Amino acid sequence: MNSKYINTEYVNLAEIAEKNANIYSHAVPFPHIVFKNFLNEDLLNEVLAEFPELEGKNIRKFNNVREKKLSAQGEQKFGESTKELLHYLNSEPFLEFLQKLTGIKELLLPDPYFEGGGLHEVKPGGLLKIHADFNRNKAKLDRRLNVLIYLNKDWKESYGGELELWNKDMTKCEEKILPAFNSLVIFSTTDFSYHGHPTPLTCPPDRSRRSLALYYYTNGRPAEEFNPEIGVHDTLFKERVGNKEDSSLKNTLVKRIARKITPPIIMQAVEKIFHL
Repeated sequence: MNSKYINTEYVNLAEIAEKNANIYSHAVPFPHIVFKNFLNEDLLNEVLAEFPELEGKNIRKFNNVREKKLSAQGEQKFGESTKELLHYLNSEPFLEFLQKLTGIKELLLPDPYFEGGGLHEVKPGGLLKIHADFNRNKAKLDRRLNVLIYLNKDWKESYGGELELWNKDMTKCEEKILPAFNSLVIFSTTDFSYHGHPTPLTCPPDRSRRSLALYYYTNGRPAEEFNPEIGVHDTLFKERVGNKEDSSLKNTLVKRIARKITPPIIMQAVEKIFHL
């Protein structure tokens, strides 16, 4: 029994995984699923209560046209309830649930270092343009799954911040997911799973969009999930077709490819001259 962590209606994880595996694999625009009220509410209330101010050491601040957000990776900023929950989500029972739900054949591995994951926060005016995530971690393992847990009570659609899932040719947003409290989102991370919340938040100044993020890996991945023209990469931001707000993203992919084939000293000089 996992009732300390999981809401009673979901406590039989094997059964839930089997029941929802087909839904997950056939979701559009790429495999994903949303479970509402998935976690024990009392525990998640404790996690929300101890969510820290994301300031000081071990905090990553992003403030550019592509992303305006804060994140804390590693356990230094985790409260006790947060640490306990995230340890559970990296444990054997939850890994077996993810494996069965997603149908991933390779052995699924957690990330105890929370590389890029952990605590995330977006404040009013913040955003995260549509992108595909980095596809390999420092241990050279392939990133396969994202698990997001939202911590936002009474979140209104008018605030923005919905997680948008876009199709492969970036012509259409196929689904929007409200970042409501105790919503668990699971989706496959490939070189073509484009997602984000690209419009600046309009929530009140005393509110922010808070979440927990966990990533899962395998040693190797199916060829159809990998773009050989790009190879190993970090975050790939994508332009929404016909959207003028994304004009600054046009050269992102070109720049990444150029860095792969251009000597670093020349690339640095070009970027300095043209303010790239």
